[in-house]
Amino acid sequence: MLFSWLKTKKAPAEAYDRALLEPAIRSSICTGEKVVGFREKATGRFREVSLIRTPADLDAFKQKFGIEGDIPIFY
Repeated sequence: MLFSWLKTKKAPAEAYDRALLEPAIRSSICTGEKVVGFREKATGRFREVSLIRTPADLDAFKQKFGIEGDIPIFY
């Protein structure tokens, strides 16, 4: 194959401490804006990672951190 060195490699998933953090989506009741990030299991504190504008944004987040399945939503 010509230019076989141009193939893009799948980036490894970024790590997060699964014992301390869980993925979550925070949704605004008023505007419907959704932000995906991680919620601390002990305190409930939420750390934003990215804004979700399209389903592709959520898929990119899942792929980036190696998350499978549904992510819980809280308001």
